Parts: sequence; structure tokens; C-alpha cells
Amino acid sequence: MILALDVGNTNIVIGCLDDEKIYFVGRLATDRSRTDDEYAISFKNLMELNGVDPGRISGSIISSVVPPLIQILELAVEKAIGCTPLVVGPGLKTGLNIKIDNPAQLGSDLVVDAVAALHQYQTPLIIFDMGTATTVSVIDKNKNYLGGMIVPGVKVSQEALTSRTSQLQSISLEPPKRIIGTNTIDCMKSGAIYGNAATLDGIIDRVEEELGEKATVIATGGLSKCIVPYCKREIIVDDDLLLKGLRLIYQKNTPEK
Repeated sequence: MILALDVGNTNIVIGCLDDEKIYFVGRLATDRSRTDDEYAISFKNLMELNGVDPGRISGSIISSVVPPLIQILELAVEKAIGCTPLVVGPGLKTGLNIKIDNPAQLGSDLVVDAVAALHQYQTPLIIFDMGTATTVSVIDKNKNYLGGMIVPGVKVSQEALTSRTSQLQSISLEPPKRIIGTNTIDCMKSGAIYGNAATLDGIIDRVEEELGEKATVIATGGLSKCIVPYCKREIIVDDDLLLKGLRLIYQKNTPEK
């Protein structure tokens, strides 16, 4: 069993998993002010809450888009389970053939998503990761990572809207009864849900046009379940894509016992 950490700008997703199953998935707020001791306590508490004995964990791996937290989390993992974690980045084998202008610029979360999707789904692939930002990864039929795009995240867009307009208030991400809103709240909800769903549909259409063929489309990330049900295109929601990718990369870089 390994402890896998996906460190995003808003949340840290933590999971314990092996080849057979995922034992639990938990989330902590990403907080740069916390110490390694505080994170270690949170990790141990999550494991205890989910009935996982830290002594059963044989290793760990971290993917992070928040560089200042990497060293803190490495120390926290060592204190929590007694293992030094692998960190996704230069020097770690992924098996991914990256064709972008500067492969070093590709975020570790996108690398991990792509590794998992290639292992599980038919190419070509379009992968949406819906978190603080909505990222799009495109992989061709020959398993080459071609690139993608970055779109403002659903909540980021809503926060920008409410912070710059004096008469619009914060809303929950739930669909209105009708797409054509008849009051301010429903209009905002419709824009957030259906506007983002239409964005995903439109991106798929244009990417497939450029690829010249249909693609398998996967969505992951905390907000995917809020938006994908209202898309017209077929999209597979895989909440555990990144954790499965971390497991695969850990296996590629750890000698078999």
C-alpha cells in the first residue's frame, strides 16, 4: 500500500491505494502557512479515521503544483509513515512522450493524469482536470502528449464575477430549473453550470476537428461532477485518475520486491 498526495492550489488530495483498490480518499485545504508537523498530524488523523494502519504503508509519492510546499510535505510524510516520498518531476520515469515546446514546463498533475489515462483508456484522448483552473490535455492516437489549454476554473470565474460586480452575490454550484434564468441567482447558476458545460463541449469539437478523429474524453478533478452531467458530449468522469497515475509512476520507479 502507498500514500499518494496530489497537491493543488486549493486542496491536497490524499489517498491510500495498492494494485487492487483505493482504501480511502481525503482532502485538506492547501495552506502554505502550515508546518510539517501540522501536516503530519493531519495525515495520521486521516489514516486513523479511515482505519488504515501507517505500518502497512510501504511507500509514498507526491505530485505538486505548489513548489513551496514540496519540502514541507516530504518531511510531513516521513514523520507520518516513516518513508521518504518520491516527488513527480525531473529524474522520475513516467513513460510519457511529451511533444510540447518545453517538456519541463508541463505541470506534474497533467503528467500524472496522462499516464493514468493512457494506461486505462483508448487513444486519442482529451483529458479535462477541473480544479482551480480547468486544464485540457490532448494525446494523439500514437500516445504522444501534444499539449492542451488552460481555462479559468469554474469557481475562479465566479469569484472574479462577484468581486468585480457590486450587485452580484456568491452562489452555490447547482443547476437552475431552466437554462433561461428569470432572476439574478438563477441567471448566475445557469451561466456557471451551462456556460462551463458548453465550454467543454466546444473544446471537444474543436480538438477533434484538429486531430481529424474522435477522441475518448475523460474529466477529473473536484468540480467535474458539477459540470459534466450537463454536457452534450460523452465524457467519462474518473475521480481517481490522478491517484491511479501516481500509483503507476510509483511502480515504474520502485524496484519490485
